[in-house]
Amino acid sequence: MQFPEIRELDYTTIVGRRAREDGARTYLRFEDEHYTFLDAHQLTNRVGNGLMQHGVARGEHVALMLDNCPEIAWYLFGIGKIGAVSVPLNTASKGELLARFLRQSRTSCIVVAAHLVGRVAQVAAQCPELKRCVIVTGRGPAEADEAKMPPGLAGIGHQELMKVADVAPDTGVPVRFDDLACLMFTSGTSGPSKAIMSTHAHSFSPAISLAKAFDYGRDEVMYTCLPLFHGNAMRALFIAMITGGSVVVGRKFSASNFFADVRRYKATQFNLLGAMANILWAQAPSPADRDHGASKCMIVPMPAFAEPFSERFGLQLCSTYALTDFAYVSFLSTADPKSKWRSAGRVQPDIELAIVDEDDFPVPTGATGEICIRSRRPWIAAQGYYGMPEATVKAWRNLWFHTGDRGYIDGDGYLFFVDRKKDAIRRRGENISSYEVEQIIGQHPAVLDVAAFAVASEMSEDEVMVSVVLKPGEKLGEEELVRWSEKQMAHFMVPRYIEFLPSLPRTLTEKVEKYKLRIAAEQRLASVWDREKHGIKLAR
Repeated sequence: MQFPEIRELDYTTIVGRRAREDGARTYLRFEDEHYTFLDAHQLTNRVGNGLMQHGVARGEHVALMLDNCPEIAWYLFGIGKIGAVSVPLNTASKGELLARFLRQSRTSCIVVAAHLVGRVAQVAAQCPELKRCVIVTGRGPAEADEAKMPPGLAGIGHQELMKVADVAPDTGVPVRFDDLACLMFTSGTSGPSKAIMSTHAHSFSPAISLAKAFDYGRDEVMYTCLPLFHGNAMRALFIAMITGGSVVVGRKFSASNFFADVRRYKATQFNLLGAMANILWAQAPSPADRDHGASKCMIVPMPAFAEPFSERFGLQLCSTYALTDFAYVSFLSTADPKSKWRSAGRVQPDIELAIVDEDDFPVPTGATGEICIRSRRPWIAAQGYYGMPEATVKAWRNLWFHTGDRGYIDGDGYLFFVDRKKDAIRRRGENISSYEVEQIIGQHPAVLDVAAFAVASEMSEDEVMVSVVLKPGEKLGEEELVRWSEKQMAHFMVPRYIEFLPSLPRTLTEKVEKYKLRIAAEQRLASVWDREKHGIKLAR
């Protein structure tokens, strides 16, 4: 497949080209709705024209606060076509967090689902630059369809906004590949969220990298039920637009309905985050496990049970190491040997990678250090943090982007993720990967989910604690888990503190909020089950 050059990667050019070349082909499906590439082109033109008619100018920032629905795609591309900047927001945002997102991004217009309008109304007075509100009805609870415009904001309903021509918006100044297109907020699991500056070229270049690495083409039908404000799901919109394939958008993840949807829409590929793979794997095996029609599955990160998962569900597995803050770094393809399935694959050609020590000097092959990256071509990576120059300079110091992740490169050139620097545990002189602890304990047949993290030790440094969620109907005692763990891992990795929980706190993008677990645990550590208090000795 011939892919566009970097200078051609802007929303107007790519969406228009796809409409001309593949106008009648299916671009997007959502439940019983079906949209072609020509539909997408015309609908995004209307969004752009409608926003301009209501005062949104080039360079303005337009927030999107919508549950999964086709309108997210139309606004995303339509905003870009007029040279404005989209700001996808987590739909769980409210109160001061929502106000901070809107102020930090300098949002002047927000497109919001009717059932979420009340949240905007509560914070509108705290956001002096917010002037306009577009309300999308019919995509949430029916009782919210009569939602009123937040006081003090000029605005209009989505259907009214769309009553304009579907011709290309006349912006006067054409958009360029290096124009700012989107502000993507990080998940903020370890600190305040930062808004990543993504250009038009950066929106499409990761999609091209994925298409090349995993051979996504015109016949690919990609299924995603992850929230479209998250980069993983949003990327499917760009991949299909680049390749001429199609994307199916589900409302949300449901273990019981997942493969039924994959089968219903004849999807050929889907992505899973680690927690989703755990949940699907925990379902009771069924003769229908392979009756879904898909052939490819990307799991991030690749679980310890990858090989039996592949066999049970009849899927070719692949994975990646990527950051919203930057770009896709490495790819583990279906052609890579199973012996490398615990890795994140090989570094892609457009990216240069270094593993460095605390002083930014390279470490030997096989040694663990911080993963640092930089792009070999212009405009294919994010351009820093919006309104946060000091954080940008710190992250990009010495001309390398510092990921905050620890890993190593093996002798065959495969990248292995070890841990987030903030999640690393140092216990009595030993560095412990919380990721490795989780991967091992996650293999226990009774365990559904697990998070490992450091808690303060009375002897300085850290102690290992795990929060564990059991599969429905399963029973497991703390000492039983300790004895099982000491057979599977080094003695210094075996958790000292153990708690069983009904679920782990997660963001809508399925990242465990470990800081919540850590804070809660340290406030009541004296009452948490403690291996040492129970006099359990480990074999060395």
